[in-house]
Amino acid sequence: MGAGRSSEAERQPLMIPANGETHTLPVHSRVYKRRWLVLMLFCLLGLLQGMVWNFWGPIQVSAGHAYGFTKSDIALLVLWSPLGFIPFFLFMWLMDKKGLRASLLLSGFFMLLGAILRSLPFTEQRLRRWLIHGGQLMNGLAGPTIMSAGPFLSTTWFAPDQRATATAVASLFAHLGGAASFVIGPLIVPSPNNTETGTGVFEAALPDNTIRSRIQMVMYTELAAIAVIYAAVVLYFPSRPPIPPSVAAASQRLNYRSSMWRLFRNHRFLMLALAYAVPMGVMSGWAGVLDMLLTPAKVNQVDAGWIGFWSSVGGCVFGVAMASHPLHLLHPGGHLHEQQCANFLRTLHRDRVPGS
Repeated sequence: MGAGRSSEAERQPLMIPANGETHTLPVHSRVYKRRWLVLMLFCLLGLLQGMVWNFWGPIQVSAGHAYGFTKSDIALLVLWSPLGFIPFFLFMWLMDKKGLRASLLLSGFFMLLGAILRSLPFTEQRLRRWLIHGGQLMNGLAGPTIMSAGPFLSTTWFAPDQRATATAVASLFAHLGGAASFVIGPLIVPSPNNTETGTGVFEAALPDNTIRSRIQMVMYTELAAIAVIYAAVVLYFPSRPPIPPSVAAASQRLNYRSSMWRLFRNHRFLMLALAYAVPMGVMSGWAGVLDMLLTPAKVNQVDAGWIGFWSSVGGCVFGVAMASHPLHLLHPGGHLHEQQCANFLRTLHRDRVPGS
């Protein structure tokens, strides 16, 4: 662990078959250029999902004037995305049984529906508030697939030596979308400017209609972008290539329920999940209300947005840089280890139930 070389025990697969079988049938593999198009469409959808999630936090002062949102409303708008992960077992089951295309089509539909709901230009404030909250929840329901399908996509489409980089890129674009919202929102949506300046003079407040029209313009733009990317996914986004790129991609899928049960009984898996979930949850929760936290310190929306932007981008750049490090340098014999893991997965199919 740490900066030293990993031990042999730490390099063992998380799930080892009960018997010692490691043989597998030969597989003809091929890598297709269209994998970059598949990755690009997935990343763009993730980018937009992150932008919609983090739309309200960076402009919470302006949203309060335009729609009467309280701090509790802003916190709830940010919270809808984590709450969308509650039915994540359903989305993972759909991905396992129907493939990546079906999962992404459903998630993209939720994003499109959410963008439509929050963009409906009703003048009645109470109805508009409920529609915006509903739209944020629909966008949050796309989170389980957008945030979790990166490893599945890279295994299905990319060769072993490209898999870590593809996984990092696919997983980090949603965070880049959140980072983009830190800048786009405050720069396009004006602050009400009814705060005291450094000279002790109060600036004139902008009309709420002006702020509301700018917010509406951004929401329409995001709706149009989601509609275009979703249409592209409908037209072309195959679940898998005609010929798998590796042995792991060609391996028979395991039974979903028994595999999940074995994983949740695995101490090493739980430690890995905990190590990922705790910092991710803290960072996401803090970033969503960053402007609200900095407002008492007299930091305006634009400055708070740039702080959030660079903190998010720094993490994304470092993550991709770490993932692009050659696998054979991190673990000698890495390709052999990958094939051994694939062989283990192939032999685990004996646990499958009839009809699974």
